[in-house]
Amino acid sequence: MHETVHATFELKAANEEGVFEGYASVFDLEDDGADIVQRGAFTTSLEARGPQEIKLLWQHDPSQPIGVIDDIMEDARGLLVKGRLLLDVARAREALALMRSGVLDGLSIGYRAKKARHNRAQGVRILDEIDLWEVSLVTFPMQQAARIHAYKSVPRSSIRDFESFLRDAGGFSRREAKALSACGFKALSRCDDGEDWAPVIQTIEKLTVQIKECLYEPDTGTC
Repeated sequence: MHETVHATFELKAANEEGVFEGYASVFDLEDDGADIVQRGAFTTSLEARGPQEIKLLWQHDPSQPIGVIDDIMEDARGLLVKGRLLLDVARAREALALMRSGVLDGLSIGYRAKKARHNRAQGVRILDEIDLWEVSLVTFPMQQAARIHAYKSVPRSSIRDFESFLRDAGGFSRREAKALSACGFKALSRCDDGEDWAPVIQTIEKLTVQIKECLYEPDTGTC
């Protein structure tokens, strides 16, 4: 049976070539369909298919491919997708315009659940193995935690940008992000003169991923 899981993303950058990056699924979080994807659920499927065989579609419509997936992988947080819209396709050009304006803000996966179990006490289905077929740009999202992480073409010059980053990359709540940005943004004030502080953001993002990996594997001794 073909199923879908939707994941919200907040667009940070889709460059003029139509390149974007984000999480199509986040592990260990219940979505609005009462599903929880486990870490490692995509491993077998990704090894078997690779990015070339996973399609990038518009609204799960197999008649409307709009680009290619250049890379797709699991990390400590979820399923990270690096995609590229093919701008010779009219629908892809429309999608890019909608993404950059913030109107289009959803990612979704099309899949078949190969191994799943129900936790009746919590009222959720836990997905242990997923056969992934496609990733779609969609209008209405379901999973609220996945976020886009493509920063390279957008300068960060305000405390609001920094707060958004903390919520997106760090997974902090709105209240936590406000508190952290109020104290921490001053340290980045040297970049408010128009300089693009994307390298700073990318460094923090890498550290965030490393910290989360250590939380999953506390005995590795790599922290």
